Amino acid sequence: MTRPRRRLRSGAVVAAAVGALVAPAAAGTAAPPPPAAAQAPSPSGDDVRELTPAVQRQIDRAVRRVMEDAAVPGVSVGIWTPDKGRYVKSFGVADKSTGEDMRPDLYTRIGSETKTFTVTAVLELVDEGEIGLDDTIGTYVDGVPGGDEITLRQLAGMRSGLFNYSEDDAFTKALTSDPQRPFTPRQLLDYSFQHPVLFAPGKEFSYCNTNLILLGLVVEKVSGRALADYVQEHVLTPAGLDDTLFPQGDEFPEPHAQGYTDQTATGEVENATDWNPSWGWAAGAMISTLEDLRVWARTVATGRLPDGQRMISPATQKERLITPPTTIPGAGYGLGIFDVQGWIGHNGSLPGYESLTVYLPSADTTLVVVLNTDINHAGEEPSTLFGDAITTIISPDHVFDLPAQPAAR
Repeated sequence: MTRPRRRLRSGAVVAAAVGALVAPAAAGTAAPPPPAAAQAPSPSGDDVRELTPAVQRQIDRAVRRVMEDAAVPGVSVGIWTPDKGRYVKSFGVADKSTGEDMRPDLYTRIGSETKTFTVTAVLELVDEGEIGLDDTIGTYVDGVPGGDEITLRQLAGMRSGLFNYSEDDAFTKALTSDPQRPFTPRQLLDYSFQHPVLFAPGKEFSYCNTNLILLGLVVEKVSGRALADYVQEHVLTPAGLDDTLFPQGDEFPEPHAQGYTDQTATGEVENATDWNPSWGWAAGAMISTLEDLRVWARTVATGRLPDGQRMISPATQKERLITPPTTIPGAGYGLGIFDVQGWIGHNGSLPGYESLTVYLPSADTTLVVVLNTDINHAGEEPSTLFGDAITTIISPDHVFDLPAQPAAR
């Protein structure tokens, strides 16, 4: 959810239901993959259990239906239910000009899923006693409107009242007229701070990229490190996310899909693959893969690393997962994290790419969706359309139905 203006916006019953959908994968029992759907090889051998062929076919049909309705070029979907089943497939094309197939192993821009990493870095500093969630932002960053009242907790929870820089007309014009230009954090804040605050701190919910730029600056000031370096050392490396990175500019590791957007100066669809994501910085600049996002989904939702060690203390993780209601029906928002009908995690969108990474604690189930367009369909983000269609099948009592946010994805 990291986009500029118009849409530029840079989660015991279910466990039983999911369990009923799986069967051991064995020769002669699984249906062959449908045409144009690339399946990932099993990472752990023949003992991996797959969703039953019947359920796989339901998901295949649902994914293809959304692709056709929303004109999505390519999408990869991963569903993991430990000891119950998995489903990892790609559909469509990674490059419309060459017809290259979409694949599960491609790097992708993850937009506002970056927020989960930035806020995790903040929470680690809280655990270390370096900062407090109820410290005011003015303690760390000068010139913030109402900075002596807005707390770090309110920034992470989208309740600061600050204006979202990506809704500023001048910012939108600057980005779309030169998509490869770099932006500094201070330049982004300047677009925000020329607007009056929207409400008193803590009084309302308003999804806002400005909040994360400020939190990124807090991490840098307190740690004495560049945000990208701190996140790498204290978040990505401990979590074993070897294929996740915080780019310094427009670099994009190979292999990756080409990304398509209509968030352009003319409104025409263009290839946004090499657009500079610096305008999203701590709110939306990062890159990852389907597999790394699988690992991260459970890590960020539980506060535990893959080896079972704590990334975030239980007390701080509990604070993170307090998700008061928002202006979005059915969704709560905690500290850099959504709760949509029980699914914990975040979505991401910036020109050319969308993603959805969520974890359902009641079923120990992870869902990751990545795709190479951010063009809305009937006012809805395609990542949410996929999430809705898939969870209607695998968790009908917990359907992911997050409405699109008009200004800040």
